[in-house]
Amino acid sequence: MILGGTLLSRLELNLRMNRFLLFFSCSLLCCVAAAQNPTPDPAASAVPPADKPGVMETVSPEILQFQKIDDSWSDAVNRRDQYGLELVLSPLFVDVSASGDVTTRNQQVAQVLSLEDKTLYLTQKVITVRMLGDIAVANGTYTLHHKTASGLVDEKGVFTQVFERVHGGWLCLNSQRTVLRQDSSSKKRASSPETPFHLPNPFSRGDRGPQ
Repeated sequence: MILGGTLLSRLELNLRMNRFLLFFSCSLLCCVAAAQNPTPDPAASAVPPADKPGVMETVSPEILQFQKIDDSWSDAVNRRDQYGLELVLSPLFVDVSASGDVTTRNQQVAQVLSLEDKTLYLTQKVITVRMLGDIAVANGTYTLHHKTASGLVDEKGVFTQVFERVHGGWLCLNSQRTVLRQDSSSKKRASSPETPFHLPNPFSRGDRGPQ
C-alpha cells in the first residue's frame, strides 16, 4: 500500500508539473507576441495638424471628377476639336451665354469650328458639385482669353452647369455663364454703372444683331 501511494503521489506531482510547464509556456508565448505586435497608440497614429492653413485640405472625388470633364471641355474648345466637344455635351445641351444668347450643342460646335480668333483660350475651375441622383450641378469660375476690336482681353466669370448621367458617364445638359463686374481700375463703360460688365462673347452671335 505504501508503494502504491508513493507511485500515485509521483503521478500527481508529474501531472502538476506538466500543467505548470504548459501554463508557463503559454504565458511566455503571449508575452512574446505582445512584444512583437504592440497595441497602436491612438495619439501616435493621429494625423498631425497642418502647420499652414489649407495644407491638409482635400478635394472631394466629385469635384475631381467634374474638373476632369471640364478640362476635356476646355481642351476641345482650345483645340477646335468637334469630337471632343461632342463627348462632353449632351445632344439636348442648351447654353446661355453671359450676353443672354441661347445656343444648342450643334450651334456651339459650329461656332467653335468657324472661329478665326487663334488666341482664344478657355479655362474652367469647378468649385462645388451637388449630386442629385443621375443629375449633378457644378458651379465654378472660368477665364476666356480672346481678341476683341480693342485688343486682347481676359473675360472672367462664373458658371453653372447641369450634367446627366448617361451610360456610366456624364454629359452636360445646360450651361449658363455670368461675367464678373468690372472693378474700379478698369476702363469706363458706355453702359450704366448699375448694370453688370459684359465683354463680347465669341461663342455667341448676339453682337451681330438679328440674322
